[in-house]
Amino acid sequence: MARYWPEPAYTHGTASRTGVLLVNLGTPAAPTAAAVRPYLKQFLSDPRVVEIPKLAWWPILNGIILNVRPRKSAEKYASIWMEEGSPLQVHTERQAKLLAGYLGDGGARDVQVDWAMRYGSPSIPEVLGRMKAEGCSRILVVPLYPQYAASTTASAMDEVATCLTHWRNLPEIRFVRNFHDHPGYISALAASVRDHWIKNGKPDKLVMSFHGVPRRSLELGDPYHCECQTSARLLAAKLELPPERWQLTFQSRFGKAEWLKPYTQPTLEALGRAASGRVDVICPGFPADCLETLEEIAMECRAAFLGAGGKSFHYIPCLNERHDWIVALADIVRGRIADWLELPSPQAQQLAAVAERARAAGAAH
Repeated sequence: MARYWPEPAYTHGTASRTGVLLVNLGTPAAPTAAAVRPYLKQFLSDPRVVEIPKLAWWPILNGIILNVRPRKSAEKYASIWMEEGSPLQVHTERQAKLLAGYLGDGGARDVQVDWAMRYGSPSIPEVLGRMKAEGCSRILVVPLYPQYAASTTASAMDEVATCLTHWRNLPEIRFVRNFHDHPGYISALAASVRDHWIKNGKPDKLVMSFHGVPRRSLELGDPYHCECQTSARLLAAKLELPPERWQLTFQSRFGKAEWLKPYTQPTLEALGRAASGRVDVICPGFPADCLETLEEIAMECRAAFLGAGGKSFHYIPCLNERHDWIVALADIVRGRIADWLELPSPQAQQLAAVAERARAAGAAH
């Protein structure tokens, strides 16, 4: 087998292009056990996700988990599946299209924006290969995880790096490591909460639920916990919430090991038992709605809170296709590729003006 993959056809003199690749976690192709099983196998075989020696983990994964979990997970996916497909895939694709349009309107018309999934399809190698074939010699990779974690952001970087080992002619690659404290991202979150409150009134408490990771990762030096704390604090400050009106929690535990605390569902159950009037939940670590937000939070946690005695539960959707989020995403991207864009001076000034207006709008909220 050849060490390097064949290079795409090339015509001398072809202009180089700049590419932007949005990367999300992944999703099965269908809400069925048959489709969920290979997706789970790929996901749970990643040593960044499960830091257990392969010799010990392999029989657990293949002998127990992959024989039991696919059917249960498929039922959950079926409960939130959209007509167009998986919510995570639908929203990620829409975000890529909107980002491309927004960058083009700002003068960066020759920037190619695409999207891929770390697990499942379309894969990172597949999309990177397509971008390479279409002339992208400079590629910015944007993992859609606001807070950096080794199990998410670093895993996406690993997959890009592995792909590059098979290429002879390498592009210039840059990564967005995180955007947990980006003013536009925080402002878009705050605006989404305010919009919800304008329509529905304010809750007794706002719970900010982030995806959990094993506590051991914090002890080993992963910055994820600190970045979640920063995002939550900035969002609370933007909303002018006193400490007693909001709380940070962590969801989506897996296995028996201790994960970051406090856990979301037990926290909501405790609030329910305390006869809390109304709780609103937002998931700031997810720019797009997915299984963890639509099923785990909006369904399971709602039932747990109400069943424990809570009066009213509201789930605030992820940013998805909100205009202010796409503006923020464009600002994040432009900040990394400005020196790659060969724009005439008036267009460069226009891009700067658009970015400045976005920052000013964020500061105004």
